[in-house]
Amino acid sequence: MKIRRFHQHWVLALALGLLSTVASAGNSAIDEGLRVERVKDLASIAGVRDNQLIGYGLVVGLVGTGDQTTQTPFTVQSLKNMLGQLGVTLPENVNPQLKNVAAVMITADLPPFAKPGQRIDITVSSLGNAKSLRGGTLLMTPLKGADGQVYAIAQGNLIVGGFGVDGADGSRITVNIPSVGRIPDGATVERAVPSGFNQGGMLVMNLHRPDFGTANRLAEVINDTFGDNVAQPLDASSVQVHAPMDPGQRVSFVAMLEELPVETSEPAARVVVNSRTGTVVIGSGVKVYPAAVSHGNLTVTISEDPQVSQPNALAGGQTAVVPDTGIAVEEENNRMFLFAPGTSLDEIVRAVNNVGAAPGDLVAILEALREAGALRAELVVI
Repeated sequence: MKIRRFHQHWVLALALGLLSTVASAGNSAIDEGLRVERVKDLASIAGVRDNQLIGYGLVVGLVGTGDQTTQTPFTVQSLKNMLGQLGVTLPENVNPQLKNVAAVMITADLPPFAKPGQRIDITVSSLGNAKSLRGGTLLMTPLKGADGQVYAIAQGNLIVGGFGVDGADGSRITVNIPSVGRIPDGATVERAVPSGFNQGGMLVMNLHRPDFGTANRLAEVINDTFGDNVAQPLDASSVQVHAPMDPGQRVSFVAMLEELPVETSEPAARVVVNSRTGTVVIGSGVKVYPAAVSHGNLTVTISEDPQVSQPNALAGGQTAVVPDTGIAVEEENNRMFLFAPGTSLDEIVRAVNNVGAAPGDLVAILEALREAGALRAELVVI
């Protein structure tokens, strides 16, 4: 059944039925211990997204912490162009050396369905060598999209969370990042982005994490609630849904659709390693096949302790430095431990902690288990 037209009484009845469905599904999930999530937490509607905006402007009113114009000529050029548009003409051979002006880049996210006149937050970042933007004011700056069209106009006083202090001897203390600031509601939307939400009779729900099982269950839940053949899974990431043509009814339909509970599939077994911080995250589905692991650290210490050889007063020799090298080798005597078939996450962590392995050692153990074919998980290094 393809949904083409909704009536108000049918929508009301559907809403009441949906509430009872959500309540019963939630209760059964609690009783059975299932993992149930709302559709709005699992997927988003194709085409309903933010759009990035960018602009170039000037921040004025700084207390000597602006750009050094001798090293950032584009700041002087921008200032002269702005003054020329305001009716102030500077001679070509005159380059003002100002320290209270900084060239900046402005970035913002234009939310979906934003209309002209609404306001959005902006981030202002120094482009030159300004030390701090604290106390500055952003002058009127157009913000453009990827198509080159102006979608918003930014202006306002900056809020800077960091600060820096310089000493006369060149010492400096900096807290946070003083060269980046925010302006809440600092831009006014001037142009709306066309949206395909109200076009056509179909909506496509895109899962945040592609999964064939979750996509199939999402389609089943929608069909059980709204009728047969309302939703069809397209692939592991997308589910196509028939929606009413009337804009108001479509909004009501999507609002009810987003509240549907869906039983999600258990994520794939995965071990994630952050090579920069040493953080290791092991998923709940990670298991290992039978394997024996022996872990021990070999520490080699080489120290140089040069000695000074001083001849006697009548020996006629010269003072010399004699090298004296000391080498010490220390090896930890850690016991071997055994992973039984189907060992769980809790047992893996307990076994590794028993031998005193650090995060770096844990990575080495997991890599060895994977190479031995005993690790039932994907090892991801980021």
